[in-house]
Amino acid sequence: MKFNTKSVHSGREPCPATGAITTPIWQTSTFVFDDYGKPKEHDYTRTSNPTRKALEDALAELEGGNAGFAFSSGMAAITTIIHILKAGDHVIVCDDCYGGTYRLFSEIMTRFGLEFTFLRLDDEEKIQDAIKPNTMLIWTETPSNPLLNITDLEMISKIAREQDILTVTDNTFSSPYFLKPVDFGIDLVMHSTTKYLNGHCDVIGGAVITTTDELKEKVHFQLNGLGTGEAPFDAWLILRGIKTLPLRMEKHAANAIAVAEYLQDHPKVNEVFYPGLPSHKGHEIAKKQMNGFGGVVSFKLKGDIRSFLNGLELFSLAESLGGADSLVEHAATMSHASMGEEGRKNAGITDDLIRLSIGLEDAEDLIADIGKGLSGA
Repeated sequence: MKFNTKSVHSGREPCPATGAITTPIWQTSTFVFDDYGKPKEHDYTRTSNPTRKALEDALAELEGGNAGFAFSSGMAAITTIIHILKAGDHVIVCDDCYGGTYRLFSEIMTRFGLEFTFLRLDDEEKIQDAIKPNTMLIWTETPSNPLLNITDLEMISKIAREQDILTVTDNTFSSPYFLKPVDFGIDLVMHSTTKYLNGHCDVIGGAVITTTDELKEKVHFQLNGLGTGEAPFDAWLILRGIKTLPLRMEKHAANAIAVAEYLQDHPKVNEVFYPGLPSHKGHEIAKKQMNGFGGVVSFKLKGDIRSFLNGLELFSLAESLGGADSLVEHAATMSHASMGEEGRKNAGITDDLIRLSIGLEDAEDLIADIGKGLSGA
């Protein structure tokens, strides 16, 4: 099946009990056993649930993995993955990762004996030099948050296979519509399903897609043991959102390139970060491994941040991204405040950086709104 068809039909079948075309919300904590020691397919919703299973199956099919798992948040998904490791293990992480990922790794998991090296993953020799005997995982985001850096996933997979190291890609910004990391040899794919997969800013969720039976068992064991799984109603909302994913992603990307091209020529903009621009340093790699460039545009502003933000009307000042409404944020004080000043400095996340989540409005209206903000900055 083509992707558009998969987005509508994956993980779904008419309810066997009622014939309902829409997946029911199985809002129950527990399930009746057939007999002593013999549960049906599900026994307790923390472990598994029919609504969540429908979402998980859809995610696995869309990403091309062997199994999917749905979590209560993107951070719950990340937490579950990192608990596959043990004390003493070392992880290489892209240095410009999401602020919450940085905080979890650097301030929480280090207390349990894990080691982390934050590194710009743009040079094979540099990555090879960072590998230690105890390196067990390489963590990537592509495009990254908020600098939209592109990682060559084939290069990462090649390095990892040679060293018997697991690989993870946070695919939140692209969604499986624009990028399938599994096709490039990545072992685990994760999402904040809060963003594009849901697409309506009305739910929090996360996902992990596995590629082997061993990883499938490990991830499910951690999900059940940690209690990080998605609630049935939230899973249902994300499953509903996926039906329109292709249509939304096309519109996000079309609007984003129009905004990026406008910003690139504006005198009050120092630099624009969008992989769809030929001037972007990762443009050629992005063209090779992506089918589109996503809906996030970041830029460095010449002028007063507060005046720019206050001058906007259509763009709401808010964290998150991927919804129908366009959002704007100041990364240093919002999504990446938890990195701390030193972490942001090392990653290149400066105080003049603005991140735009380009929504589904008319591109001309969005550009006009940005123009008003820039005129007062």
